[in-house]
Amino acid sequence: MLTDHEAARLVEKLGLERKVRLLTGADTWRTGRETALGLRAMTLSDGPAGVRGTAWDERLTSLLLPSPTALAALWDETLVGEVGAVLAAEARRKGVDVVLAPTLNLHRSPLGGRHFECFSEDPWLAGRVGAALVRGVQGGGVAATAKHFVANDAETERLTVDVRVGERALREVYLAPFEAAVAAGVWVVMSAYNRVGGEAMAASGLLREPLKAEWGFDGVVVSDWGAVREPLEGAAGGLDLVMPGPGGPWGEALVAAVREGRVPESAVDEKVTRLLRLASRVGALEDSGPSAPPPPPPGARAVARRVAASSAVLLRNDGTLPLRPGQLRTVAVIGPHAVRPRVQGGGSAEVFPERVVSLLDGLRAALPGVRVVAVPGPVVSAEPVPLDPPLARRPGTDEPGVRVRMLDAAGGELYAEDRLSGRILEPRLVAGAHTVEVAARLVPEEAGVWTFGVAGWGRMSLTVDGEAVVEGVFPRDTDDPTAVHVKPPLRTGRVRLAAGRPVEVVARRELGGDDGRAIMLCAAPPEGDPAEAVAHAARAAAAADAAVVVVGTTEESESEGRDRSTLELPGSQDALVRAVLRAQPRTVVCVNAGGPVELPWRGQAPALLLTWFGGQEAGAGLADVLTGAAEPGGRLPTTWPTSLAETPVRETRPTGGRLVYEEGLHLGYRAWLRAGTEPAFWFGHGLGYTRWTYESMEVGPAGDGGRFTVRVRVRNTGERAGREVVQVYLERPDSALERPVRWLAGYAAVEAEPGAAVEAVVRVGARAVEHWSVEEGGWRREPGVFTVRAGCSAGDLRLTGAAETGWGTSGAVRGGRRRATLRALSPCCTVRS
Repeated sequence: MLTDHEAARLVEKLGLERKVRLLTGADTWRTGRETALGLRAMTLSDGPAGVRGTAWDERLTSLLLPSPTALAALWDETLVGEVGAVLAAEARRKGVDVVLAPTLNLHRSPLGGRHFECFSEDPWLAGRVGAALVRGVQGGGVAATAKHFVANDAETERLTVDVRVGERALREVYLAPFEAAVAAGVWVVMSAYNRVGGEAMAASGLLREPLKAEWGFDGVVVSDWGAVREPLEGAAGGLDLVMPGPGGPWGEALVAAVREGRVPESAVDEKVTRLLRLASRVGALEDSGPSAPPPPPPGARAVARRVAASSAVLLRNDGTLPLRPGQLRTVAVIGPHAVRPRVQGGGSAEVFPERVVSLLDGLRAALPGVRVVAVPGPVVSAEPVPLDPPLARRPGTDEPGVRVRMLDAAGGELYAEDRLSGRILEPRLVAGAHTVEVAARLVPEEAGVWTFGVAGWGRMSLTVDGEAVVEGVFPRDTDDPTAVHVKPPLRTGRVRLAAGRPVEVVARRELGGDDGRAIMLCAAPPEGDPAEAVAHAARAAAAADAAVVVVGTTEESESEGRDRSTLELPGSQDALVRAVLRAQPRTVVCVNAGGPVELPWRGQAPALLLTWFGGQEAGAGLADVLTGAAEPGGRLPTTWPTSLAETPVRETRPTGGRLVYEEGLHLGYRAWLRAGTEPAFWFGHGLGYTRWTYESMEVGPAGDGGRFTVRVRVRNTGERAGREVVQVYLERPDSALERPVRWLAGYAAVEAEPGAAVEAVVRVGARAVEHWSVEEGGWRREPGVFTVRAGCSAGDLRLTGAAETGWGTSGAVRGGRRRATLRALSPCCTVRS
């Protein structure tokens, strides 16, 4: 890696203007290059579940991995590290140097619209998973990015919301996952859109203290895209790189500020030094290379499939699972999500997968001698979706896809190309471009009223066989980059069509100003009668030997850019589940969602399985679990509520621009424990295909740093080998401080054959027994006895012990009186059998 002395000599070669130029992106996804330093451009890309690269083009496919909530549900840092290695290999394949992941914000409220991209409600678990992903990605010579720093835990008014959170909760809860990522050596941190305590995060003092000064972060702090909105915002502070570019609020303004003495040139030099250090790490400097990049991991699809299976959480099972192929002649697979699953969340992190395996595909492959019947059930969402094959055919042909044209002001064609989807986010610009046109030939499969839509901004039109369905001027009313460039609002109209009679559908959007150029041509078939669809599904379930119902969320209910208003499953899905449960006693219900939803029928489901957004191999992994080829190894990283009304912490809407975290330390399972109420499923819950008894627990003495070891002996009392996640929590009911009723301190995943006992060894770190002292500005340890509990969820703890700790201090004292000593996080567990 580049030494500080070497970096300083490189910086000395540049004048002020050239140094400042490097601190703003050269374009949307690349940093600037500087030939005098041998510095090439570095490429950044979204990447929590796959590396898209620099273009929104469905023809440039990516490996799509399960969502971050699924990674957290693994409770397996080794497997998360393998996922990181796959992401690094994908990044190198696409020429990407910096992957914009992991997202370390917390599941504060179940209404958060972007929870699928985050890990957990628990700061310790989020930090462990994030650190494992960082190590996996950076082990491949690609930079990981810890985002969004900090308290960016909801989507409502996300560009401007001012989060108000107490200093202790900020330190112990919301900053904790980022501290873990820094301890793991993360190379990039992204500042968030929001404000904290009235200060925009791009200009926040938190970027200096604790991030850089106390924690010793020596990498680059990059802004979220478009987050720096004022001239010189953050220029004198801890922000190093403004994205996107070119242009931006620094540039000439920063050069002038340095020359006028308003910003010290040393601040610019520090930022350039950090950028060069990153370049050295990813191999973007001459004669520098990535830090020992390993070869691409073999079997990336196999990793995706294994994660999809291992992250599935078995919430309930009366013995229906696993299915026994020898007892099956017909299986009814029910619900739209069974054929077209949600494999990723909506928003800026989306990628175009190279393929998608549905549950229908997966089960048919896993059960070759069984008749697997697909039953669609009622329509989940009536909102049109982008036209794609097989429904869309290019105009004048029977070839699948759509035709995209760029027109000049007189309507003349500047260029044309064939695409696979009606979602065109970045049509190619050429000189004289005035209007984007997307056209398709559609052959309706059923008669009735079809809904068509066009998405974008400005003057737009949509015609069906020449008849105007949508026409008007739709001014942009938001600055949110996702709404402008990725998911612009849809304008819809309805037309009655005859089955089998082709129609030509044409959407046009005029280009202009700073409204972006995204356009989408969308369609939806007639909704049909939900009651009849439910009745048909029930009849099919009754005629089968077993039924698998897949229910889930939609892009309207779970996506970046907006929070949810309800936890109910959209459409008639609850009615569908109830009808199938009445018709077929051997029913498995699978929930295809990235975050919590209400499951009012959960007590009647013989088997209930949570599958998250499972990535491109979702159906294959789920089929492995259903047939018993793999065990559902997942455990909940977030508490699932009985209902929204009973959820203790749920507000995501600011009042007067402010969102107050009134709950302090008490979010997630901590809030449920404090309220004394029962959720539907506790944090940490998850069943396997065997049974476990907890036999004994031994708590070792606390060392000088407050660390201690917990040994838990468990026995597999079932009929097959299995895996158990032994969780250790702490309590301090007699504390002089306000504390959570209970908090996670560590875990160990163990495996054993039937009848065998195994010892899980959980090492509890010092931070688990420390608190942040606001008065002293540092970490402190209250002497006395901590109750130690072990079990299989935050609400199912079967063994109790105690650990005694003495007085202690650690970390940093405010005002620079003592700098923190950074230490690598030790492995959370070992296993002895």
